[in-house]
Amino acid sequence: MYPRDTSSVFESHLDYLYNLKRLGIKVGLSHTIELLKRCGNPQNNFKSVHIAGTNGKGSTCAIIASILKTAGLKVGLYTSPHLIQFNERIRVNNNPIENAQIVQFIEQYKSDIDEIKSTFFETTTALAFQHFSNQNIDIAIIETGLGGRLDSTNVLNPNVTVITPVSLDHCDILGNDILSVAGEKGGIIKKNIPLVIAPQLSAVQNQFLKKAVKVGTSIIKVEIPSNIQITEWETRFKKKDQLFKIPLIGFHQAINAAVGIEVIQSFMPEIKKEIIDDGLNKVKWPGRLQRMKKEYPIYYDVAHNSHGLESILETMSQIFNRKPSGLFVMKKNKEPDLVVQALENKFDQLILSGAPELGLMSGNELSQKLSNFGLKDFVVMNRFQSALDHIVEITQKTSRPAIILGSHYIARIVFNKFGFLF
Repeated sequence: MYPRDTSSVFESHLDYLYNLKRLGIKVGLSHTIELLKRCGNPQNNFKSVHIAGTNGKGSTCAIIASILKTAGLKVGLYTSPHLIQFNERIRVNNNPIENAQIVQFIEQYKSDIDEIKSTFFETTTALAFQHFSNQNIDIAIIETGLGGRLDSTNVLNPNVTVITPVSLDHCDILGNDILSVAGEKGGIIKKNIPLVIAPQLSAVQNQFLKKAVKVGTSIIKVEIPSNIQITEWETRFKKKDQLFKIPLIGFHQAINAAVGIEVIQSFMPEIKKEIIDDGLNKVKWPGRLQRMKKEYPIYYDVAHNSHGLESILETMSQIFNRKPSGLFVMKKNKEPDLVVQALENKFDQLILSGAPELGLMSGNELSQKLSNFGLKDFVVMNRFQSALDHIVEITQKTSRPAIILGSHYIARIVFNKFGFLF
């Protein structure tokens, strides 16, 4: 876990950054372009891989970054949201940006940020790009924040673009149907910039193919890996007759790894398989079907949309061949109707909880909304810590598998419960 800097200087600057969230999400790239211009356009000083999608973006970013770092490159990694501390979002060779570097950036550009009225994510993106430039990285792996077309990261002129599996999420912003969402994600496709796409629904894939042809770029379609074998600790699979394994769990992680491997093999063929294997073995991406205790099978995953939840629960079913206990929370602005089918009849016992102080619905609010859309067979425990203690106790006594689901926002509490450090 990152040490918490309690100095008033850093805390006040971090508060300033978080307070920019009041400006919301702005449509368009003009503010980002202007802020980066005043920073000296640092995004032009390094190579990059730009990654959009609904599910698997972060895991795919982590996989590519780990392989490249293992190959000896100095690698920047920009992802969101963070689990414990803001600094996690911006890393170089897996080392988070230091507090002093955040303070220095804000002090240097605060007047510009205020004048432009830059949002939280616009400012954070500029901070990341400036940090990567200052650190003289070889390449940055950049995850979109939301969508793609109008995302602040889309000012990049990357070497490769990647789109992971697309499904419905953030419908209030990206659109209420899958093709509208795909249209926003596909906004990162650019002329003469090769595109790698994960397996998609046929209509979504066709939309990306048409966009690639229209703008004039090549496209690589990654096939679903074969011989996928999932255990409690790792996933093994075959890609083009080559065997791979990764210490991330699930069918979906085999796909994420296959996408990452494709990026490496297609555009950096000098990186040999033994380096790829070593890089895969070193991947760490907490909060993704993460086993929290060696002694008994309890897991944590930040999955919050229907596609992500279905992937996680299908994986649990494959590993244990029985229904797990579940603890589910949900962010206040999420669409509960989209997750009911993913949750229905998947648990031996399902506990609904919440933490309004963390930006989550209360357990009562969540249960009312989910039951209105047809969810049955659950219990409500409003206090999240009590719900967490309860599901841990059940798992310890019965060795029944359990999964904690629904949000990044509970990560600190979950990790503290199990004494997990990262």
